[in-house]
Amino acid sequence: MVFWILIAFMALAIAGLMALVLLRSRATGEPPAAYDLRVYRQQLRDVDKDLARGVINEADAGRIRTEVSRRILTADAQLQAQTEGARQPRMATRAVAVIIVLGICGGTLAIYATLGAPGYGDLSLKSRIAMAQERADSRPSQGEAEAQVPPFPTPEVEDSYRQLVDQLRQTVAKREDDAQGQALLVQHEANLGNFIAAYQAKEKYINIMSGDVEAADFGELAELMIMAAGGYVSPEAEKALSQTLRLDPENGPARYYYGLMLGQVGRPDLSYQIWAETLRKGNADDPWVRGIQSQIEEMAVRAGVDYQPIQPKGAPTPPFAGAMPGPGAADVENAAEMSEADQAEMIRGMVARLSDRLATEGGTVQEWSRLIGALGVLGDLDQARVIYDEARQTFAGDAAALDMITQAARQAGVAE
Repeated sequence: MVFWILIAFMALAIAGLMALVLLRSRATGEPPAAYDLRVYRQQLRDVDKDLARGVINEADAGRIRTEVSRRILTADAQLQAQTEGARQPRMATRAVAVIIVLGICGGTLAIYATLGAPGYGDLSLKSRIAMAQERADSRPSQGEAEAQVPPFPTPEVEDSYRQLVDQLRQTVAKREDDAQGQALLVQHEANLGNFIAAYQAKEKYINIMSGDVEAADFGELAELMIMAAGGYVSPEAEKALSQTLRLDPENGPARYYYGLMLGQVGRPDLSYQIWAETLRKGNADDPWVRGIQSQIEEMAVRAGVDYQPIQPKGAPTPPFAGAMPGPGAADVENAAEMSEADQAEMIRGMVARLSDRLATEGGTVQEWSRLIGALGVLGDLDQARVIYDEARQTFAGDAAALDMITQAARQAGVAE
């Protein structure tokens, strides 16, 4: 209710001001001759001032007075003949004022009804996270999603190949514990576009192996489920992805699909973080890298991140890509003319930009070390300690990276 009261007040205030200006302009109608008279009288006064200052002589002053006086008589005669200057029509002016008020108020409501969300309450970050979790918990199952997917187009294959696959199905059906047969069936069912049959065969293969499987097996199961659901990541597929990442946290396809799932349930912030990290660690020719690159910019927009292109390994790297934004030649030249305070402010701005980028997109160990050292130089030891702790968590398990970070922290005076 408060929202509607404020919006109505603002719309009425703006419309009222515009209508008031229109109505007042109608009431100030004045004959043109009245304005001319004021101008001519001022000219007569100016003639006397110019004569007193010696700008003109008495003869010139007399001629100017005569000409101006003639114009005054003419204007006065015109004024006497006119009772009132041309005014705006009274009824038309009032009608236009009413139209303005109704147009602004009605247009405001119409635009908000079209583009806004009437009745939609404010959503805090906590509320949005809770809604995303609720959406994740209540989203359709694998079977429900499959029921909504239109039939996949049948690939063109030779009849002999189809006959061989039929024979394989019959053979596997008779051998319930044949893991190799199930693995072959997975491959050939997928080749025929039978993704449901393919992931069902994969499930049987995993059960037969009794846990003696690799991360890639769960990853293949998840991918087949997602393809069977038309790109939707169901709770069942999410479980398979979680098992994949538990066994292999750096599994590229699983990280791609897990980020896709997070975007689908309303957590683009987490999705962007996973995809950005996967891009930095992946190779340019990895198929999941191309999938991420085609979607990460849109995910960044949804997450409210100012996206900067991330180059995977093996991709052409632009000059100075990933480096801390430093001063160019023009900046150096300008800095020479700055005061010490201005130079310090410029450095702080560069450090702040690097800190923001590392917080949202991550970065190399060299960049983290550089940031810790820069904060130490600026005397911001508290922030340097915070960055040092965050860097240690980011590179936990990487002994070489931790050693570099610790060395930078010691130089900054925030580590023993």
